[in-house]
Amino acid sequence: MFDDLIIKNETEINMMSPLTWAYVGDSVYELYVRTYLSNNTNLNPHKMHIKAIKYVKANAQARILYELMNDLTDEEREIVRRGRNTENHHLPKNASNMEYMYSTAFESLIGYLYLTKQNKRLKIVLEKCIRIND
Repeated sequence: MFDDLIIKNETEINMMSPLTWAYVGDSVYELYVRTYLSNNTNLNPHKMHIKAIKYVKANAQARILYELMNDLTDEEREIVRRGRNTENHHLPKNASNMEYMYSTAFESLIGYLYLTKQNKRLKIVLEKCIRIND
């Protein structure tokens, strides 16, 4: 559905800021969680939103990334490292600085997989995220 939106090659994507990957990854992960909840619950939209927050808040993403680390490839761990070490001037509201750094790393990974069209791998990672959080 969105394949025609991605026009950069892998070299260009690798030169992007990890914060750009995280920006995209945040949206991709949020959409995946919302779709998962709409397909697997009978909750009204407000209750789905409340439940979705438990998946997408910074401390949940940091915990999910911690659980995923042993399942990541060397390339994916490098993406995570770059995302974690990127200086972000945003001050987290409901998370520690460390949780925020790791949630940014998590979102960077999701965004990178999406932007590089690694759809099968992205699906595997997202399904693991759901299992870890449930």
